[in-house]
Amino acid sequence: MDESQVKEFLLQTDQEFRKLAEEHKSFERQLQELQQKPHLNHQEQVHETILKKKKLVLKDRMQMLISRYQVEHAAH
Repeated sequence: MDESQVKEFLLQTDQEFRKLAEEHKSFERQLQELQQKPHLNHQEQVHETILKKKKLVLKDRMQMLISRYQVEHAAH
């Protein structure tokens, strides 16, 4: 399975992966809302930075689960 197939499989079968993906999408939506504003105040800028960092953490965790699945199933 390639990475996109593994991702789709995990979205359907792995509750933790699905939760991470939903949170990632939520952060992405919040970032898009902030980016629609012509100017961000200081608090919004801080919030944007925090969202980006949280989103990256989730992406890294999802990538780790994908890689782990690929390694575990490559041996079979």
